[in-house]
Amino acid sequence: MKEKKEILSQQIIQYKLERLALEVAENLGNTTDDILLMGIRKNGFIMANLIVALIRPYFKQKVEVIGVTMNKQVPDEINFDMPIIANGKHILLIDDVANTGRTLLYALKPLLQQYPKSIQTMVLIERMHKLFPIKPDYVGLSIATTLQEHITVEMDEWQINGAYLM
Repeated sequence: MKEKKEILSQQIIQYKLERLALEVAENLGNTTDDILLMGIRKNGFIMANLIVALIRPYFKQKVEVIGVTMNKQVPDEINFDMPIIANGKHILLIDDVANTGRTLLYALKPLLQQYPKSIQTMVLIERMHKLFPIKPDYVGLSIATTLQEHITVEMDEWQINGAYLM
């Protein structure tokens, strides 16, 4: 079994989530349009729920979260928890780790059939192995790793417990 090295503790993750939420509030603070956070299941959805709780005090308009389900290895079908109407809304797509950019890119595909006001992306950890043209707008930590290394973010139902390099 590979050795597990902590790269983010629960305390540091909480700090980073608060900072990311403030960045979102600064960038979207003057808008009156609704905001939709789309969390990629499972970890991105948990993270989206943590972020929405942190940004709601900054907005008067509707701010909601929806889950996105897909096979990350073969993203041929993207499903949402419920039908969405993205027209005129600010979309924030959230996942825990950005590796190649494929998951974020394919999760955006159904949104291209609608007309959102803006689309932004957020990840807790960004790796430097981009194969697809995605550069997250909000990043908790950028880290250079080898292709053989793996990053795992451990979560329970409503909390991020830590991030590890394996």
